[in-house]
Amino acid sequence: MFEQLSGRLGKVVKFLRGEVAVTEKNMAEALRMMRLALLEADVNYKVVKDFEARIRAKALGEEVLRGLNPAQQVIKIVHEELTGMLGGAHKSLQFAGRPPSVFMLVGLQGSGKTTTCGKLARWAAGAGRHPLLASFDLKRPAAQDQLATIARSLDVPFYEATPARAAEPGRALEELRAYAANRGFDPLIVDTAGRLHVDDELMEELRAVRDALRPIETIYVGDAMTGQDAVRSAQAFEERIGLTAVVLTKLDGDARGGAALSIVSATGRPIKFIGVGEKPDRLEVFRPERMASRILGLGDILSLIEKAQDEAEASEAGEMARKLRKREFTLDDFKKQIRQMKRMGPLSDLAGHLPQVGPFKALAEARIDESRVARFEAIIDSMTPAERADPKILDGRRRARIARGSGRPVHEVNQLVRQFQELRKMMKSSSFQKLLGGLK
Repeated sequence: MFEQLSGRLGKVVKFLRGEVAVTEKNMAEALRMMRLALLEADVNYKVVKDFEARIRAKALGEEVLRGLNPAQQVIKIVHEELTGMLGGAHKSLQFAGRPPSVFMLVGLQGSGKTTTCGKLARWAAGAGRHPLLASFDLKRPAAQDQLATIARSLDVPFYEATPARAAEPGRALEELRAYAANRGFDPLIVDTAGRLHVDDELMEELRAVRDALRPIETIYVGDAMTGQDAVRSAQAFEERIGLTAVVLTKLDGDARGGAALSIVSATGRPIKFIGVGEKPDRLEVFRPERMASRILGLGDILSLIEKAQDEAEASEAGEMARKLRKREFTLDDFKKQIRQMKRMGPLSDLAGHLPQVGPFKALAEARIDESRVARFEAIIDSMTPAERADPKILDGRRRARIARGSGRPVHEVNQLVRQFQELRKMMKSSSFQKLLGGLK
């Protein structure tokens, strides 16, 4: 996600790092580069204009100009303003003091609303809650069937609203809320009707659902791939229904990122989750500060570590952290991490969390071939325990034997060893060890 924008803003960061001092001339050039990058990413023009004005005012202030490292201070300002554009501090979904907490999802047809209901139910269940899924799109029977199928696949309860209730929607919604409350379900996640375009009939229907359910969260689900169309739709829903949060879907396929960078300013509502794939686990909590770091090429290692912790047992994660701190990481550990990372999603996505600077740069820029990862596992399996513990003993004769045993050419054995050595070098760096120290 954000590949195009990240690449261009990464050049701005590189340009600023190369400047000894901040002047009106080089600041004007940096702002020009940023402006073009944001406009090409389909960010709303007014949002870009305001963003540029704030950075100019702060970057050319006396505190920056007289600082010890003016260029680094400007990068910090850009990061802060980008974080603000994305919503500022992270905001979690709210839960009612008295269950059920009703999450009402709204949006246009095809935005991924129904799939997002299932993803939110999985997230809530993982957080120790007892979600209930319900669809209140009685005019389109397939909507209920689709959500019921998703609920079964996730082993989450589903409330089936009968078409006969369409004549009395207010009563049906009150019954739904009472059903959830009486059985201790929390949250109640409600899918609603959608259209290809915003229309008066849809808005009237959604207002009636909102008034009957009294949701604590009214969540707009928008397709990031549609860019400014998603922003305009979100504005319409905010003005006529009232929103509390935004979920952007298909962000993994959006190389530009214009919707994410415009929608908060347009609606005044925070993005709380992003969809990065079709599978139920491909929903991520949206953290503006970390996303700003990724866009600027500064990486998001904390999110990467949280992904790993979600997949690993607590004892296993603790043992791995101990090994990393003591620099005892072996090829056996490497193989375990490969398998764990494969469960976390596409490896190319994980590489996108790494900074584009320092010891992480080579890994972040690596073109990860998923099939090569499987071959690496076969190569490691062909090594003896001593060789996996200490790759330094791998001379030419041993490498040839390993190549024969794994059915791979010698140059792939060499490639694995070289990449493992790069990884160990990165782990010995002061920046990596400092990060590990902060995770204790």
